[in-house]
Amino acid sequence: MEPQLLHSVTDSVATVVMHHPAKRNAMTAAMWAALPPLLNALASDPAVRALVLTGEGGTFCAGADISTLRGSPEEAQRLAVAAEEALAAFPKPTLAAVRGHCVGGGAQLAAACDLRFAEEGALFGVTPAKLGIVYPSSSTRRLVSLTGPAAVKYLLFSGELIDAGRALRTGLVDEVLPEGELAKRVAEFTRILVSRSQLTQAAAKEFADGRADRDPYWTGQARGSGDTAEGVAAFLERRRPRFTWSVPASG
Repeated sequence: MEPQLLHSVTDSVATVVMHHPAKRNAMTAAMWAALPPLLNALASDPAVRALVLTGEGGTFCAGADISTLRGSPEEAQRLAVAAEEALAAFPKPTLAAVRGHCVGGGAQLAAACDLRFAEEGALFGVTPAKLGIVYPSSSTRRLVSLTGPAAVKYLLFSGELIDAGRALRTGLVDEVLPEGELAKRVAEFTRILVSRSQLTQAAAKEFADGRADRDPYWTGQARGSGDTAEGVAAFLERRRPRFTWSVPASG
């Protein structure tokens, strides 16, 4: 099978799989270019309420396919940043499910997700210093927002890999699961996500990402959605809420 992005939707959860097992799921130029339109289509699908990004088999993503850097490193980086920004802008909750290596462009994509769950044995690294590449400023700032400047300097200056335990302590990942338990935990947690109010989630995502200018918009959405009334009624009636607000097709 050619290197590609695979995707499926089950129980309101979209799963995007980086599939390039011959090179530990390294991202080719075509794979980078394919991610933004795929995310746009999934964001516009009302059946999708959350998204999981993962890699084929026992590894997440070993970075960019280095062979794609020979011709135009600048173009390769542009494609990677565009894919990263499209993932960060996805209007519904996103979760990176990490096994094995999460390095370079793989770490770039994982950091662009809202949450990161890792299996014990996972390894993380940001390795442009090994190739003489200037890491994008937007990607650097995103890492700093997760881990703080000291941890980012360690990763970027050295290019060394860190284990899942250290990634958890620095804030790069949110949960570390025993070997064989990652899929079960991701399924369990995404079931929780899809049961909650999309209105709350979408507004919280924008606010957490610094979009304070959108406060009037979300106040209006809350006022007209009916989700608050439904949530309160469900709580008082001791039943599951049936939230109806959904992300507009335009995202």
